[in-house]
Amino acid sequence: MRIAMVSEHASPLARPGTVDSGGQGVHVAELSAALARRGNEVAVYTRREDPDVPERIRVDAGYEVVHVPAGPPRTVPKDEILPHMTDFARYLRQDWEVRAPDIAHAHFWMSGIATQLAARALGTPTVQTFHALGTVKRRFQGAADTSPEDRIRTERVVAKAASRIIATSSDEAFELGRMGTPRARISVVPSGVDLSLFTPDTEPSDGARDRSNQPSSAVKRIVSAGRLVPRKGFDIAIRAVAALPDVELVIAGGPAHGLLSEDHEAQRLKALADDLGVADRVHLVGHVPREYMPSLLRSADVVLCTPWYEPFGMVTLEAMACGVPVVAHAVGGILDTIVDGVTGMLVPPDRPRLLINGLREILGHPSVAEGWGIAGRDRAVARYSWEQVAQETERAYARSIPVPKGALSRSSAH
Repeated sequence: MRIAMVSEHASPLARPGTVDSGGQGVHVAELSAALARRGNEVAVYTRREDPDVPERIRVDAGYEVVHVPAGPPRTVPKDEILPHMTDFARYLRQDWEVRAPDIAHAHFWMSGIATQLAARALGTPTVQTFHALGTVKRRFQGAADTSPEDRIRTERVVAKAASRIIATSSDEAFELGRMGTPRARISVVPSGVDLSLFTPDTEPSDGARDRSNQPSSAVKRIVSAGRLVPRKGFDIAIRAVAALPDVELVIAGGPAHGLLSEDHEAQRLKALADDLGVADRVHLVGHVPREYMPSLLRSADVVLCTPWYEPFGMVTLEAMACGVPVVAHAVGGILDTIVDGVTGMLVPPDRPRLLINGLREILGHPSVAEGWGIAGRDRAVARYSWEQVAQETERAYARSIPVPKGALSRSSAH
């Protein structure tokens, strides 16, 4: 199958963890690689952000990355890319007229605009994955939402036009239903995790620390990770740690460590830790290369995820794959990933006392934490391998491609 992936702002080659490059880029990269391993021909179309990068790059993972000249060849904030989607769509149409894909899979709502504009004229079937919905963002961020004014209305139009929608969680599928999308047109296919990278193994590596010889009175470690944006709720994690003596918090994400002094959110979090008297126990380490993230996660007694909302929650899944227990807010896609009391603990948001008590309980019972870690790894292997995600995605594609004329009569004749 010839597959066109469209990911206008999140390049599969980008470094994850910066403001506009998070789980979507990882998702597109890993899904494209898994689909390529299954014999598909995959091209990922993303906006050119560097004038010196080649237009087309064949990556070792077996897929092609196409840098689309739409807008200035430099980094542009995600919320300012919309005016360039017409040029993006024009490029897609010209490229697909030469070599038509069997299916076009758009990631994020702006990619959906460009994909629909190009695909409509060519009759190409389309699949849409939103990754995040404007209705949810507006609900939680209110006036602080910087999305373009027409985002919510446009998402409804894109959802109606797509041949099929892939939601990454049951919570997202429910939200799409509230927007008027028929449930029969939605497939729920989660994101996945690299089970060969995120493992319970404990080889020494940067960011890790050996716990085998530590006394029971040693300081406990909580790790939180993600983009340094307010909705990730790192301030909630800091307030929780302030109530837990002999516990340190490591926050990974954002720019490189040497640039944290220029990052507004990093400085806000540092100021909060200082005000609460825990600056010596809260460590912002900045961007951690992906190959070192498993080591950092394994160094934790527990991984803590406290977002206001979370479309999927990739960090929770990566921690589970590493065999580390997770305590997380019961929001969004995390509700699917964690089995409460089996692979981790779900805590309602805005209940700080419950969060603190939950952390205290799991940190005080290492045997329970170990059991959760083992169960978490088992669940990651059973449900979230990229091979399984790719197979389920292929099934969604198959349901989006029209049956050729005469196929039904031929099959019935047999």
